[in-house]
Amino acid sequence: MTDPVGSPTDMTILAQAIVNSIPEPFLMLDARFRVLAASQSFYDKFQVDAAQTHGCELFVLGNGQWNIPALRILLDRIILDRAPVDGFEVEQDFPGIGRRTMLLDARKVPRAPDEDIRILLAFRDVTARRVIEKEKEAILEQSEHLRRQQQVLLEEMQHRVANSLQIIASILLLKARAVSSEETRHHLHDAHQRVMSVAAVQQHLHATDGVDKVEVSAYLAKLCSGLASSMVGEGQPVAIKAMADVGMVPSATAVSLGLIVTELVINALKYAFPVLKADALVLVTYEIDAADWKLVVSDNGVGKSEIEKAAADGGLGTTIVKALATQLGAQVEVLASEDGLTTSVTRATFTSRMPQAA
Repeated sequence: MTDPVGSPTDMTILAQAIVNSIPEPFLMLDARFRVLAASQSFYDKFQVDAAQTHGCELFVLGNGQWNIPALRILLDRIILDRAPVDGFEVEQDFPGIGRRTMLLDARKVPRAPDEDIRILLAFRDVTARRVIEKEKEAILEQSEHLRRQQQVLLEEMQHRVANSLQIIASILLLKARAVSSEETRHHLHDAHQRVMSVAAVQQHLHATDGVDKVEVSAYLAKLCSGLASSMVGEGQPVAIKAMADVGMVPSATAVSLGLIVTELVINALKYAFPVLKADALVLVTYEIDAADWKLVVSDNGVGKSEIEKAAADGGLGTTIVKALATQLGAQVEVLASEDGLTTSVTRATFTSRMPQAA
């Protein structure tokens, strides 16, 4: 005769069917941690059968891989209605399947006061995940090692470049003092100024503690400050100021911008103020609009003088500026008036918001 629906036999069959439907290995334990039921996934995973599992204490299953003092303590806490077990990690050699990493989750089954204690114990195999994590850690460690090596090499290269530039600058000054031709001495002084400007750019990039990107506002401010301290003479004091939008630019772009600014400032200091001017000013502005930008170097000097026109049209500084601008995909425009000279280096169409020196 068939048991009525809802009888203990039917409920037991239903419970076992539910347990067997769970894809992860699963055990039901009593208060003495003996196996009352196991899911089919448990038998499949650990390659055991019911005779080897049912009625056995958890801690003697297999080769005793679950006989872990810390696990015993955690399961005892569950019996005392303490915290459940979440993600207890076990790495052991299991008979038939080898070394595996398992995470254990345990919960006490809610019950009536007169019912026996039941504990549900689930197993998650995270062996593959741990292997991937270890591989990723090894790759990250190797990448960090390579990064540190590159940083050391970069610092060594920067140090050598700085020393080489200082040596070249010193040699140029010695040669300038030794030659008798005033024209040759003038060219050697020009070359010295350009070497020092390259050194100033390189020194600032080294101090920014970043290889890929440079904050352009601080960069131009420091560059202009360095140019003012090293190139403005007492005979004609000239203020060199920078106004720039805040933004990051690639280091290669920063180098080109720095060299353009240096060349244009050198030209302004050489030609814009042939006579003393109380409010002499060279103003450097840099504006950003998405991928577009505009760099302007303006002065309030003599502007339309013949020597200024010559410097703007065909000097070495102008040639260098045009070449650097071409590398940056930008156009150069020079405007001269009685109020001074303005040189704009623009990438794409740009409407300026910044003031000019004049």
